Amino acid sequence: MTGNAHPRTAGDGTTSRTRLDRGRGALGPALELVHTGRAPTRAVLTAELGVTRATAGAVAAELEALGLIRVDARPGAAAGSQGRPSHRLSIADDGPVALAAQVHADGFRAALVGLGGRIVATAPGCETVDADPAKVLGSVVETGAELLRATGLRCVGAGLAVPSAVAEPDGLALNPLHLAWAAGAPVRRVFAECVRAAGITGPAFAANDINLMALAEHRHGAGRGARDLLCVATGHRGVGGALVLDGRLHTGSSGLALEVGHLAVNPEGRPCHCGSRGCLDVETDPLALLTAAGRAPGPEMSLLRHAQELIRDQYDDARVRAAAETLIDRLGLGLAGLVNILNPDRIILGGLHRTLLEADPERLRAVVAERSLWGQSGGVPLVACTLDHNSLVGAAELAWQPVLDDPLEALA
Repeated sequence: MTGNAHPRTAGDGTTSRTRLDRGRGALGPALELVHTGRAPTRAVLTAELGVTRATAGAVAAELEALGLIRVDARPGAAAGSQGRPSHRLSIADDGPVALAAQVHADGFRAALVGLGGRIVATAPGCETVDADPAKVLGSVVETGAELLRATGLRCVGAGLAVPSAVAEPDGLALNPLHLAWAAGAPVRRVFAECVRAAGITGPAFAANDINLMALAEHRHGAGRGARDLLCVATGHRGVGGALVLDGRLHTGSSGLALEVGHLAVNPEGRPCHCGSRGCLDVETDPLALLTAAGRAPGPEMSLLRHAQELIRDQYDDARVRAAAETLIDRLGLGLAGLVNILNPDRIILGGLHRTLLEADPERLRAVVAERSLWGQSGGVPLVACTLDHNSLVGAAELAWQPVLDDPLEALA
């Protein structure tokens, strides 16, 4: 019996304990199947795990005893179905949560995220990000701690999303160019210290925000079911990319893979922070759109929101449309190059790139198809991200991973 398990009934007995012992190694895989929505019933869980029905039942019962899932003891048969209906499996509404934090150029946000990628509570933070990472991370963690106190939920750990490549194994933010943080800031260590100081238990993690966006969308959103998934997005400033291969996030030898923002798409274009010119980072982000459209960014809203509203509300304006089409063409050129190299089976776009796709999907798809070998062979699906706050959900996935790997050990 695990330390936080609900009391078992007398009817469980030695037989179910034996079945659980046989299926103990299946607890993590079973939880991941429910977590990602791939096992909505006990019958599906049995088939996916390749175990007996009795063992699957014992595994589901143990996950329920841990407070992680709920098993519907009185399932109803679907209309027109035959045979015995299977018990439905769902995430426990009152189960534990992970603390997720995100820092970007225009502020920060904290959230509590349960299994299944469900955001239980969220709170925005300040609009100005201090140049000292410790002050910012201390504030966002305290915001998260207040959410935990208000809800009274158990926390399994914490995850942080930052707009920078995060080098492994030390968790250093190598290029937080839009935050005024020093290059190489030890964000993982500082975040973990803030988490401990706030009295929050469990491990603490930090990673690049677009990597985490891709992870969340692959498990719970527009990337679900893709084998080789490419994610490209622009948030408040700059452009990032991420790649999921065979269901796992590809981060390279030291966490720095897929820095797509520095792919040149306009050799005579704007100077980039990396020393080159015309990179995706400066040619297809919100500031590039506002500049091309002749709009001055103001303090009343973030660059991202300003750019998105401009496209959605004023796309009939000739200058706005021309600016958007320029960004679409340059984004398409960059995506075509990535398709030629990576051959993904799906591309998901986030932030302003999602808005550009929605504004003129045919133009963007035509540019990618025209300039890429694999695009000409049949086309790579371009789809919009579907999750709200997907980088936050991805940050929570970092904290949930130890539980998915070994629920008994992580929750002991």
